[in-house]
Amino acid sequence: MAISLLAVHNSGGETERATGNSLAVGYSVAVLCWLLSAGVYISAKWVSPEMPPWALCFWRVLIAWAILLPIVHSHFGSMATLARARPLELILVGGIGLAICQGMVFMGLENADATTAGIIMALIPIITMILARFILGEPMGRWQVIGSIVAFAGIVVIIVKGSPAVLMRLDVNPGELWLVAGAFCFGLYAVLLRRAKFDSERLPLLVLLLGAAALTALPFYLWELASDERSALDSNGLLALAYVAVPGGALMYYLFNWSVEALGAGRAGVLLYIQTIFVAILAYFILGERLQTYHLEGAALIVVGVLFVILLKPRTKSV
Repeated sequence: MAISLLAVHNSGGETERATGNSLAVGYSVAVLCWLLSAGVYISAKWVSPEMPPWALCFWRVLIAWAILLPIVHSHFGSMATLARARPLELILVGGIGLAICQGMVFMGLENADATTAGIIMALIPIITMILARFILGEPMGRWQVIGSIVAFAGIVVIIVKGSPAVLMRLDVNPGELWLVAGAFCFGLYAVLLRRAKFDSERLPLLVLLLGAAALTALPFYLWELASDERSALDSNGLLALAYVAVPGGALMYYLFNWSVEALGAGRAGVLLYIQTIFVAILAYFILGERLQTYHLEGAALIVVGVLFVILLKPRTKSV
């Protein structure tokens, strides 16, 4: 914001350099953000034998909340006002997007591989667009419908591992269904957040939503404890938890907020697809996972569907 204001008083060349530098920094921050986010899938898969999914979800959002809270101390007054005025909406939005979604993804990673998770989560923009059509009444043209069908076909290819016989036998990996449910919840979160129009700056609002997510995840975590699903963490497990909470939690959220400020929500959001590539690379080197033919086939269909949605926008009627 400061760069754009200063640019008004500079020459054209200086303005272009300032804007170019701002975009370069924004893209660099966004790429680092999605690299850190990809690491969360690797860490969650790595620690899944030792730590139940809701325990990981609860401690991740709670620690991220505690780290970011002091950064927004100057906004405590406005945050308290918003929390008193709209507590149920904050719980609903933060709970669905930052707790239920993550819990489902972590549950999915108990049975599905990280590579598959990264590809399935690339479906989020498609899901968001479809939900926005029904909840917010946003336009959805013919190519958006076709793109959604193609992308959905890509997910089906991945879930049935490229074999129609798997679908006929209903021999589906439940972990992959949890991942699809997690992607749906994040799309719903994006739409509900847009609908709520909270009067708050992004970072203070994120801290409020993380607090709401911790409250939402707590009953699931306590249920795990009551069911004797306790964590048995060794040093590797503690390292994974530290990663998902700090670099893959607080820092990742902060960097995403920064990238949105620098690039705008549209550009920053489209870079989500880089996460899929990072997940596949990290899963290969750290977890020993390999891309299968059905991964590539499904990913190709998802990419084609997304391109239809992004590049062929619906026409708006002139008034």
